[in-house]
Amino acid sequence: MNPAGLIFVLALSTGTLALDNGVMRTPPMGWLAWERFRCDIDCDHDPKNCISEKLFMDMADRLAEDGWRELGYVYVNIDDCWSSMERDANGRLQADPKRFPNGIPHLARYVHDRGLKLGIYGDFGTHTCGGYPGTTLDKIHTDAQTFADWGIDMLKLDGCYSNATEQEKGYPLMSQALNATGRPIGYSCSWPAYQGGLPPKVNYTLLGEICNLWRNYGDIQDSWSSVLNIADWFFDNQDILQPAAGPGRWNDPDMLVVGDFGLSYDQSKTQLALWAIMAAPFFMSNDLRTIDSRSRSLLQNKGIIYINQDPLGIQGRRLIKEKSGVEVFWRQLSGGPSVLVFFCRREDMPYRYQTSLKKLNYAAGTYQVYDVYEEKLLSTIKDSTDFVVSINPSGVVVWYLVPAKQMLTDTMLFGGDRLDIPNRL
Repeated sequence: MNPAGLIFVLALSTGTLALDNGVMRTPPMGWLAWERFRCDIDCDHDPKNCISEKLFMDMADRLAEDGWRELGYVYVNIDDCWSSMERDANGRLQADPKRFPNGIPHLARYVHDRGLKLGIYGDFGTHTCGGYPGTTLDKIHTDAQTFADWGIDMLKLDGCYSNATEQEKGYPLMSQALNATGRPIGYSCSWPAYQGGLPPKVNYTLLGEICNLWRNYGDIQDSWSSVLNIADWFFDNQDILQPAAGPGRWNDPDMLVVGDFGLSYDQSKTQLALWAIMAAPFFMSNDLRTIDSRSRSLLQNKGIIYINQDPLGIQGRRLIKEKSGVEVFWRQLSGGPSVLVFFCRREDMPYRYQTSLKKLNYAAGTYQVYDVYEEKLLSTIKDSTDFVVSINPSGVVVWYLVPAKQMLTDTMLFGGDRLDIPNRL
């Protein structure tokens, strides 16, 4: 089936029931602490980087003041190691009093005052992965109400120190408990990651009814091998995973590590492009106080964000995996445009890949092409005309294609200075 023929089928797939809490109709965007800052609690010797209210206030300031918020990066997400080692006298979770002296409600107000949202971490189990108090079955309603009372906007619920039988009860129950608070709280479930990520152990129909997003696979690390490993697993299993995603229910391949230490510039472009094709959550885990200008420009690329945030919410697919090391990915967007990503696994030199839109199963016709990273219009291409794309080692070329009847003009660019395409950010 060609890409055009897939549109109707994929659109039908988005009709699966989704968690009815009204949030995350497009993939959530923001900043998350874990990959970059882990469980650093040594505020005496490392005050700038320890898990503390100061760290999250700093990141909220950066999101609000450095142009991130306007692009959709609105979540400031706490991960593990934020809490005290003991619950309070009423059995409620409480923040570590030394590292969060003003408490989570104060931090939530600080974040909200800047037009942002606050996410928090919990774990369905006796302990969190870092050894802090977990949420057992008898504490689910208490913890859900606590988070709502604090003004939390998103909960990531991990699954350390629990088993499959308990998780089958606990993850749906937390969804019900969050909804019962009356506060719209986005719900991120790690459930499938603890069950191997695939059926029959994982029921994606059920996940779409109880969760807004879910971790399917292992944690990302700050390395190219980790990014590749995750991307390969998702696209190797795309026939199972792709239909599960849609508005309000997203597969989550984990954080963006762009701006950290392990990726080259081209590898950073590749992670962003593949995550955008997957309609993945865009949660950065880096230091926004010191991020380099090239990484910031990539993460703020309006074309990539526009693709990621397309309201149709169809997760893209890998079309071709060539013996040469080139792979081609495709995603259908609302209103007719589509996206092609040409990715090169080679490590030697830029590779000249020759193909045509017809070979990529595009319908007959003429298409206008916009190069998303180069930020320029290319010449019009007919479906039957061969073309050559030069792709850097471990890099990508990202094309936004529009049928001739919707032809772009040379005065258009994504989302800003010269783009007349409706702004969906």
